[in-house]
Amino acid sequence: MTTAAQGRVRPGRAWRTLRITPLGESLATGRLAATAIRLVLQVFLVTCLWRALYAQTESSAGLDREQAVTFAVAAALLTRVRGIDRRAGRDTVFQHLQFGTIVYWFLRPLSPGRYYFFRALGEQLYALAWAAAGYLVCRLFGLIEAPASVAAGLLALLSVCAGQVIVYYLMLLVDLLCFWTLKNYAAIMIITFVQNLLSGAFAPLWFFPDWFRTMSSLLPFQSTLNVPLSIYIGRIPLSDVPGEFLVQFVWAVLLAVAARVVWARAGRRVVSQGG
Repeated sequence: MTTAAQGRVRPGRAWRTLRITPLGESLATGRLAATAIRLVLQVFLVTCLWRALYAQTESSAGLDREQAVTFAVAAALLTRVRGIDRRAGRDTVFQHLQFGTIVYWFLRPLSPGRYYFFRALGEQLYALAWAAAGYLVCRLFGLIEAPASVAAGLLALLSVCAGQVIVYYLMLLVDLLCFWTLKNYAAIMIITFVQNLLSGAFAPLWFFPDWFRTMSSLLPFQSTLNVPLSIYIGRIPLSDVPGEFLVQFVWAVLLAVAARVVWARAGRRVVSQGG
């Protein structure tokens, strides 16, 4: 489908799309409470687990107990809030294809690519707000240590943002699979598991064998979590950070190009009948 019929939307109106997820979540007090409870429980459990694992040792895989706990708690904050359920608002690509309403993404003035971007950006900002609030609370209770240095903290923050760009494109490509497979539940489950495993969400990659870390270095997943948190705790020295940023940049560009190609092909599969 061509986009010739699509006009221009004033930037102010396009940016309003950012508010959809925050407004929807804030009006659903049940989901807010559930998110808070899950975060508290997960932080509590990972803290107990890693402190117990270090009960008989002071250092393992180059990490002391406080570094390991900081990594695990921060990983819980960054991963748990990804689970925003857009299905409740019936606004997933799968649902629109199932109901036939996906055509409106291609007919309205705001292009489907821009709409998807603004929706995802709103979700990411909302999720990062939860992570930031959780970080401050955990710092207050001593569950997360201060960064290895001010520079490490700032670079880790930049790396988190770069990692979120990679996450965005990975999930976009999974969603766009629906144009060919109609359903992507299995793909989401697989990509979520692989993402959590290879990004260090289950455990810091420093605890895995050398061959596993080498394999992970060839994939984009570790750049989303393991790299920024390793910078934060000082496991990755500042001298190695430029190389890690380069890897994140390359993956972001490659995934962006792939997404652009897939978007173009997906648009050709949409047919508008009767109008």
